[in-house]
Amino acid sequence: MRQHIVRILAGLAITVFFLGHAAYAWRAGFIDRVDSIIYDARVRLTMPGRGDGRVVILEIDEKSLGEVGRWPWSRDLMAKLMDRLFGEYGVRLVAFDVVWAEPDTSSGLTTLDALAAGRLRDAQVFRLAYEELRAGLDYDARFAASMKGRPVVLGYYLSSETGAVRANAIGAPALGPGAVEGRGVSFTAWNGYTGNLAAYMEAAASAGHINPIVDHDGLVRRVPMLAELDGSLFQAFSLAIVRTLLAGQAADGEPPPVRLGFPADGQGGLEWIDVGALRIPVDASGSALVPYHGPRGSFDYVALADVLSGKAPAERLKGRVVLIGATAPGLMDLRATPVGNVYPGVEIHANLVAGMLNGTMKGRPAYVLGAEVLILLLAGTALSLFLPKLSMPWATTAAMAVAALASGMNLKLWSDAGLDLPLASTLGLVAMLYTIHMAWGYFAESRTRRLFADLFGQYVPPELVDRMAADPQRYSMEPRDAELTILFADVRGFTGISEALRPQELREYINAYLTEMSDIIRSRHRGTLDKYIGDAIMAFWGAPVADPGHARHAIQAALDMQRHCTELNARFLARGWPPLRIGVGINSGNVRVGDMGSRVRRAYTVMGDAVNVASRLEGRTKYYGVGILAGEGTRRAVPDVVFREVDRIRVRGRDDAVAVFEPLGPEAGLTGTARAGLDLWDETLRAWRARQWERAEVNLHQLQRMDPDCGLYRVYAGRVAEFRRNPPPEAWDGVTAFDEK
Repeated sequence: MRQHIVRILAGLAITVFFLGHAAYAWRAGFIDRVDSIIYDARVRLTMPGRGDGRVVILEIDEKSLGEVGRWPWSRDLMAKLMDRLFGEYGVRLVAFDVVWAEPDTSSGLTTLDALAAGRLRDAQVFRLAYEELRAGLDYDARFAASMKGRPVVLGYYLSSETGAVRANAIGAPALGPGAVEGRGVSFTAWNGYTGNLAAYMEAAASAGHINPIVDHDGLVRRVPMLAELDGSLFQAFSLAIVRTLLAGQAADGEPPPVRLGFPADGQGGLEWIDVGALRIPVDASGSALVPYHGPRGSFDYVALADVLSGKAPAERLKGRVVLIGATAPGLMDLRATPVGNVYPGVEIHANLVAGMLNGTMKGRPAYVLGAEVLILLLAGTALSLFLPKLSMPWATTAAMAVAALASGMNLKLWSDAGLDLPLASTLGLVAMLYTIHMAWGYFAESRTRRLFADLFGQYVPPELVDRMAADPQRYSMEPRDAELTILFADVRGFTGISEALRPQELREYINAYLTEMSDIIRSRHRGTLDKYIGDAIMAFWGAPVADPGHARHAIQAALDMQRHCTELNARFLARGWPPLRIGVGINSGNVRVGDMGSRVRRAYTVMGDAVNVASRLEGRTKYYGVGILAGEGTRRAVPDVVFREVDRIRVRGRDDAVAVFEPLGPEAGLTGTARAGLDLWDETLRAWRARQWERAEVNLHQLQRMDPDCGLYRVYAGRVAEFRRNPPPEAWDGVTAFDEK
C-alpha cells in the first residue's frame, strides 16, 4: 500500500472531482455533454420503433399545400374539417399544433365592415344586404362554432424575450398563484405569449403551450409540463390533450386537477405531476423527458388534404386522438431531436401524449443523485485502491468490468424502472482512473526498466534486457537449475589465419565473423551470448528468458552459422583473406545458470556437465570432419530435424559413452538421394559395430562416390582399414575414447 500511496491519493482526488459534479457542488460542462450523448444513444437503443395506435397525426405537408393552397387556410374550410372529423370520421379528440393568432380575411368580411362603417354607412340597400350576408361571411365565428362543445385543444406560444408581447388569449392556468409557495420549486419562467383569438379560446375545450426546451447542443429532449407566467402555472399542449381525454371519461366532464408530487419526507424538490390516475415524472423545474417512440414517421400520418377530400380511410381515424400540425419544411416547425435532425414538432407532442397514456415516461427523481454519488464513491474508491496493484491486463479487465457493470445497471434501470440515471460521470471516472494509472505505470515501468538494465546489463547480454525488464518479477540473477541447450563455436586453424593477416586485417576479420555469428545467435534465434573466448563463441538457449524450443533454436542457429560461413568466405576471398571454417558443438541438459563468479568479476553464465560435453563436441568436429556435432538430448528434443549418427564416444572426465549426431536439416527438406545415403550410412555404422569390416568398407566406397567431400566417410574408411590390419580387442564395444579435451 505504501509504495502506491501517491497513485491512490491521485485516484481519490479524481473521484472527489466527479463526486462534486454529481452532487452539484460544481458542474463540468464536458461531463454534461457526454451525458447528453449517452442519453441519446440510450433512447435510440430502447425506443420501440413504432408509435401509439391511439394517436394519429394529420399533417399539413407539401401535398396538402399543393392541393389546398398556401397556409393558413380559410377558417370556413377549417370549420368544415372539424365537422368532417367529428361527424364522418368519428375522431375522439382534435388538437391543433397551430396558433390561430390572426382573424380570417379570406371571406372579404373586413372590407364589408369597413364600408359599412364608412362610405356606405347611410346606403340603405347596402345595409340590408350587409346585415343579411355578414353572418355567413364570419368564418372566424363559424370555426369557433365548430369547436364549441367538442374536445378540441389549441396550442399557444410562450416567449421569454425582453419586451415580449402578450397577444390574444391563452386561457386559464392549470395552477394559480401560490400553488408552490415555500417548496423552493423553480419552474421555467416566461414573460410573454402569442395566443389564439379570444373566440377560439372560449370555444375550445382546453389549450396548452407548445414550447420545448432546446438543450445546449440544439436538441429537444424535454418539454416543460408546467411553465410559469406571472406566478401562475400553464400546462403543456400534450398535458392539455391528456387532461381533455380524461375529462371525457369523467362523470362530471371536467378535466382532473393537476397535483404536484414531492417526496414523502418533504425534503426533496418536485418529482412528478399527478393528473387523475396518471403520474408524470418531471424534473425539479417541472419539465418531462420526451419518450421518443422512434424516428420520424413512427406515428401514423395522414395528409390533411386527404381528410378534407374524404379520401382518408375512416378506420385510420375513428376513435383516435388527432393532432394537426405542420410537417412541410416551409412552415418552420421542424426540430432537431435525439432520434432525428429534422423532426416535426407535432410528433414530439404525439410522443408525450402516448408516453403519458402508456406510463412510459422516464424520470430523474432526487434519489437518483444519491445513487449516482454512491456508485461514484464505490467505484472510485475500489479502483483507486486496486488498480495500482494490478498488471496492465488485469487492470484493463477490472476497468472494463466496472464500466460494463455500470452501463448494464444503468440500462436496466432505464428500461425496467424508468429511471434516467446519469452515466457519464461513472464512465469518465473509470476512464480517467485507468488512464492515470496506466500512464503512471508506464513511466514507473520505464524507470524500472532503466534500473533493471543498469543492474542486469552487467551480466546479461543487452539484447535480452528489454524482454526481461518487461516483466522483472519473473527474473532473478540467483543461480538455479534449468534444462538448457548450450552451443560452442570455434574457428578452425585460427593460428594459421592470424599469421596470414596483418593485425588491422585480423581485427576486421575476427570482428566480421563474431558480429555476424552473434547476430545469427541473438537476433535470428533468440539465444543468449555468454562470452567470447578468443575466436570461440559460447551461447545458450532457455535462460534468462524461458524458451521451450531451446534445442530447436540452437540447431537452427548452428545450421545458419555454417551456411553464413559460405557467404563470409566469398567476401573474405574477394579481399584476399583466407577462408573461414568453424566447428560447432551443441548439447542439451540440466545445468546451473545464474550470476556466478568472484568478488572481483561476476557473470551471468552456465555451468555443469552438459556444458562440458558441448565444449568437447565442438572439439571433436575437427576429428570427424563435420561442421556440427550435437548430443543425444538435443537430438531427442528436435524430432523433425534429420540427424546422422556420427559415433558413440567417451570424452575425458566422463565414464559413460555419449552418442553424437550431425544435424543435416529439416525432415521436409531431405532429398531422395540424401535419404538413400543416410540409410546406407546407418547400415555401414551397424556393420562397423558388428566388426563386419568388408561390408563396411564396400558401403564406405559407395558413400564416398556419392559425396566425395564428406570428411566423416574418410575417417571411417581409415578406421576400417586400420581394424582390418589390427582388429580391436574382444572387449571392444564400438565406443571411441578420447583422452584429450
